[in-house]
Amino acid sequence: MWNNQEPEIAVGLLRAPEIQVTLHGSYRLNEELLSGRVTFHLDKEHKSAGGLLSYRAGQKTGRTTLPLTLVPVNYDQEVVEVHQITIGIDFHWQRQEDQRFRGSLRLVEEGGQLRAINVLKLEDYLVSVISSEMKATASAEFLKAHAIMSRSWLLAQLQKAAEGGNAAGAADQDNNPERHIRWYDREDHALFDVCADDHCQRYQGLTRATEPRVEAAVRETSGQVLLYNDRVCDARFSKCCGGTTESFEEVWEPIPHPYLGSWRDGGQGDLPNLREEEQAAAWILGQPEAWCRTSDRKVLAQVLNDYDQETQDFFRWEVVLSQQELQRLLKKKIGLELGAIQSLRPLKRGGSGRISELEITGTQGRCVVGKELEIRKALSPSHLYSSAFVVVAQPAGATLPEAFRLRGAGWGHGVGLCQIGAAVMGAAGKDHTQILLHYFRGAALKKLY
Repeated sequence: MWNNQEPEIAVGLLRAPEIQVTLHGSYRLNEELLSGRVTFHLDKEHKSAGGLLSYRAGQKTGRTTLPLTLVPVNYDQEVVEVHQITIGIDFHWQRQEDQRFRGSLRLVEEGGQLRAINVLKLEDYLVSVISSEMKATASAEFLKAHAIMSRSWLLAQLQKAAEGGNAAGAADQDNNPERHIRWYDREDHALFDVCADDHCQRYQGLTRATEPRVEAAVRETSGQVLLYNDRVCDARFSKCCGGTTESFEEVWEPIPHPYLGSWRDGGQGDLPNLREEEQAAAWILGQPEAWCRTSDRKVLAQVLNDYDQETQDFFRWEVVLSQQELQRLLKKKIGLELGAIQSLRPLKRGGSGRISELEITGTQGRCVVGKELEIRKALSPSHLYSSAFVVVAQPAGATLPEAFRLRGAGWGHGVGLCQIGAAVMGAAGKDHTQILLHYFRGAALKKLY
């Protein structure tokens, strides 16, 4: 599919009524050269004529048609700065940043607003992804592992899209009001390949690509991917698995990926059967040995960006939801009105102990909620750290609890590579091959281009 050539990648950055950029250098717009601050907005007066756009560059104004592309005169030297990009959408660290990007900037109309899309070489994209996902000071072997994993994930998505196989989510098809089952994967983006936020891979342009070591890790592994049965691996990752990884089919579409299974992240002994409630509770309430069980601030600082370090209780955590807060969240986040909540009961857990089906019973009805991300959305103003938790009613044994204490494990869906665990492995002297094959078992490395 790649013909031994490095592909280009189109990344959706933001959608807004107006988009402001600063062009550091010269960019071509049709036959015109632009630089400096430029503001774009849809021309409402001429919208019916088919996507006309007005822009202002200094004292100069103009109008053109959509789509348009700002092309750098020199790819390696020019940089476009896009203002007020929202990062961490719907997560607890959501905020806006000005970010700089290499390559072209494409503007299209989407839903009555402007969509900004960055088009650049895949390897340059990876330099930014790795710097955006973690500190550039992480160990060289961890950086190499992340480069190969991120490259594999991206090429797998492009391959899946070319085959018509991307799906945004699924629900129970029997219209049963007592079941609310959703799973979410990479949306079938029609206008670009991937988005720039955590939903796909965190991409923040040149904003954090400041370490030559990151670029070296990408270049040294250029074109290398993980393969399983001669197909590029859909290589997933999360921040912290909590001691054991989760199977792909428990989180997304019900299609097993043998290299994305549930296995222990280091430590001694066999993995308990965490699908069974008693063993899952003992695991989650305990402190099992694992690569990702660490409080080493030096290692964590290598993995976590400043806003990620706002969270320190990632391996084991606790959240208390009052009766009123829980009712409000269920109504706001997933449209459930069940009256006063009497119980939260796990019906189904995956191999990591993450709940994929949670029965919520109230004075006015019951509903089963799943999969893991829908559970995390339903029980938090942003996202619960993970769905690997046990529920303790307060006061204990009450018919109508005043609150529910959730004691949990891990940060994220837990599928594939555990970033904190992999960082600790790198700091302990493991090379990138050992790191990758620990998390993607049965896979192999190959250079595609």
